[in-house]
Amino acid sequence: MNEDRIIELEIKIAYQEDLLQALNKIVGQQQQQIDRLEATCRMLNERIKSLSVEGSGGESVEEVPPHY
Repeated sequence: MNEDRIIELEIKIAYQEDLLQALNKIVGQQQQQIDRLEATCRMLNERIKSLSVEGSGGESVEEVPPHY
């Protein structure tokens, strides 16, 4: 009876170890994806800022046009 219980626990531990390794792999992949997305957001933010400055000719974007 005790031997069967020990074998059952060893099987459960083996499945848990496999699951833990799979989850660690997924978390690592997600972190890489988050890093790529953050880099893309930074790049897009800088691009928007540069276009905003270029489009306004260095002036404030919220300035009222002269005909008002």
